[in-house]
Amino acid sequence: MLVDGYVRALPATVPNSAAYITIENHGDATRLVAVDASFAAEAQLHTLIEENGMIKMRQVEGFDIDSHGSLVLSESGNHIMLMGLTEPLVVDSEVEMTLEFADGTVQEISLPVKKQAPQSDDAHKHHHHHH
Repeated sequence: MLVDGYVRALPATVPNSAAYITIENHGDATRLVAVDASFAAEAQLHTLIEENGMIKMRQVEGFDIDSHGSLVLSESGNHIMLMGLTEPLVVDSEVEMTLEFADGTVQEISLPVKKQAPQSDDAHKHHHHHH
C-alpha cells in the first residue's frame, strides 16, 4: 500500500530523475523487485552505500519489506532511479508507475511531481519550527 511519495522535478535538460516513496506492507513479507515507469526508458532500484567515506549509488535487485513493515525510499537512502526520461516532468502533475513485487503482484501508483520533498527542511534551515 502506497503511503506517500513523489518524483523529483529537475530541469528539462537533465535526462534522469528519481522517485521517493513510502510503502506499507499489510500482508506477508515481500520484496519490491522492479518498477516500470512509462515516462522513463528505465527505472532502477538504487541504494546508497558508503565506500571509503564516499557515498555511492549501487543498483540492487530488490528491497525487502517485512510483514506489516514499511519501505521508505528517500533522498538520503534507497530510491528509484529514473533513467532516460522520455518526457519532461511537470511540477504538480501526476505520473504513473507500476511497482512489481516478488510474489508476482503489481501495484499501479500515481505520484505527484515535486521540486523537493514537502517535508524537506533544506531550504529553511534558518527558520525555526516550533512544535
